[in-house]
Amino acid sequence: MTHTPLRGVYPAMTTPFRNGSIDYDQLRTDARRLERAGVDGLVPVGSTGESATLTHDEHVRVVDAVTDAVDVPVIAGTGSNSTHEALELSERSVDAGADALLLISPYYNKPEPEGMEAHYREIADAVDCPQIVYNVPSRTGRNVDVETTVSLANHENVVGYKAASGDIGQIGEIIERTADEEFAVLSGDDALTLPLLAIGGTGTISVVANVEPERTVEMVHAALDGDYERARELHHELGPLFRELFVETNPIPVKAAMEIRGYGPGSLRSPLSELSDEHREELAAVLDDLEEVSA
Repeated sequence: MTHTPLRGVYPAMTTPFRNGSIDYDQLRTDARRLERAGVDGLVPVGSTGESATLTHDEHVRVVDAVTDAVDVPVIAGTGSNSTHEALELSERSVDAGADALLLISPYYNKPEPEGMEAHYREIADAVDCPQIVYNVPSRTGRNVDVETTVSLANHENVVGYKAASGDIGQIGEIIERTADEEFAVLSGDDALTLPLLAIGGTGTISVVANVEPERTVEMVHAALDGDYERARELHHELGPLFRELFVETNPIPVKAAMEIRGYGPGSLRSPLSELSDEHREELAAVLDDLEEVSA
């Protein structure tokens, strides 16, 4: 299956809730707002989208709503700690219009490398759609190691790796060893996006882009075009927001930031709680500073 190389900014979308139910109108509004800001694609129903609290039917409806709302590529989060469930979600999301899939590595059950690779290969063999391996060991309890990633990069449907390990050495080795493949390495950690681009990464699946899409797009594309002076300037402008958006568990702060900016309700599904008053005040101050810089 041919695919468009993954390059640029792909916001990890939040899922808006109103009175406990998904607000699909707000979801479509968010998607169109981000598309107008110049993002290169959208990533609904990932960790930031609280996918762990959605039913499978809700999950597919979110994918369907986003794909209907925009013309940019849509990368649906479809991972699970059950290979059977991940395969079902992947198939249903493709049927709903997803252009590519983002698969978090199996969490909680902590597979060995052999099981990890078999999990991804089973899905890649069965679903003819571009797929991204998502490594976030702080959430899953397991690291998708270099050897497993390099081996998976040989599969025609495994086209990328979302790096959220914080280990720039490991990420760099993956970039080096997949240089001859059609394989993209994307940042999954906003604070490390610019360093990752500097060593050969091609973009980011970003939380901060929900709040500051224009700046994030300009930063990433400046770096991709070789203008590191401008990219560094924007990185440092965004630095305080990078930090504030992770003072509590994602997506608690980013939903509060979107609410402060007037982008709909900041409600979360249990067991996540609202942002503390102290952190909300600090976040609001950072957002005010960013507005002053752009004024």
